[in-house]
Amino acid sequence: MKSNEFIFEKLFPDVITGKNILVTGGTTGIGRATALLLASMGNNVIICGRHEQELEDTKDDFQKLNSNRGSLEGITVDLGNEEGVVELFSYVKYKFSNLHVLINNAALAFNGVEEGTYPEQEYVVKTNLLGYIACSKEAIELMKKAGRGHIVNVGSMSADVREEGSSVYVATKAGVQAFSHSLRKEVNDKGIKISLIEPGATGTDMQPIPPEEQEQLERKMEMLTAEDVASAIVYILSQPERCDILSIQLRPRQQKL
Repeated sequence: MKSNEFIFEKLFPDVITGKNILVTGGTTGIGRATALLLASMGNNVIICGRHEQELEDTKDDFQKLNSNRGSLEGITVDLGNEEGVVELFSYVKYKFSNLHVLINNAALAFNGVEEGTYPEQEYVVKTNLLGYIACSKEAIELMKKAGRGHIVNVGSMSADVREEGSSVYVATKAGVQAFSHSLRKEVNDKGIKISLIEPGATGTDMQPIPPEEQEQLERKMEMLTAEDVASAIVYILSQPERCDILSIQLRPRQQKL
């Protein structure tokens, strides 16, 4: 009979620890939960967000975990424009000699095409889609030097469900889905993995309902928690080199899709 330790090592020989990781949109929601989990596992994590207070709160929460293995640092940037992407990766190159993992997560909620002005819709598309593309380009250049890397794009089941009244947001998440599948073919021979994770309804600040109502929906299994998605991302990253997880969809058991 094989020991549990041996079985674990066989199943997860590349346990995600000691890696240099960038999480965009890492100051709130899914990105925040993922960054805290990965840092507590002994990884060196950089996060970015648009608001200084949310960044400082996330860094403080990591310190409260009393983890002496990993690190968590960050910068405030706006990935809805080129300057933000340039500033972010200048910071990454200053802090890291190389980059092992990029988690593209920074995104904004938006409703239907009849709502908002052209500049507002443009900003959402740039953040939710072009931001993923631009950050992936920069990350790939860093990963090619090491001959390996992993990009995880956080999408949404909205890409397939295509719910009414959310056409602008749906368009960006459908774009992320298509981008992920095509990019995988571009960089596979460079040793870089591309994975897509698409959660259903998840309790985060993007939801237009109060936190207490989100907690009720989570208890009723009609909504995921950000930590649920974070644990799935860790599962993706912990697979052996021979294994390539293309995509994962997560839904609350009682969400009607």
